[in-house]
Amino acid sequence: MTTTTTSPTKPSFVYVTYIATTPEKVWQAFMDTDIMAQYWVGPTSECARVNVSDWKPGSTWQHQRVDGTHTVDICGKVVECKPPSRLVYTWARPSEADDETKHSRVEIDIEQRIDGLVRLTVSHVDLEKDPQMLAGISGGWPAVLSNLKTLLETGHVLPRVAAAG
Repeated sequence: MTTTTTSPTKPSFVYVTYIATTPEKVWQAFMDTDIMAQYWVGPTSECARVNVSDWKPGSTWQHQRVDGTHTVDICGKVVECKPPSRLVYTWARPSEADDETKHSRVEIDIEQRIDGLVRLTVSHVDLEKDPQMLAGISGGWPAVLSNLKTLLETGHVLPRVAAAG
């Protein structure tokens, strides 16, 4: 389920999905860059990306390309890290990293519902200042999280369009 809210003050994006796995495996998928490199890619993306950090509150994190360049597309600071249930971090373009007024916020909540079933909720909030970012993440999060769900449930990621070349 996806919800995009564009109230006058706090546009946000919320994605909820249920995954047949454990909270620990979902958590590991958000922490382990080897796993992340498999699913953090859209069906038409040229390369995967990984989130790199020590994940301690106050630390920085970087959304890096996995193409040998390690180009940082997004960055921010870790706000909260409570394994295996909650991860919160700020989200900004590298050119706006020092201007906290331009940061949005990602909240990842992992909740065991019954044995073998996890509810994953990703909320991306504080997007009222940046409609372009809201548009980008509104397509990005569903692709990434669908890929994550498929990987954890089947061991395979969703098919991708071959890169032009």
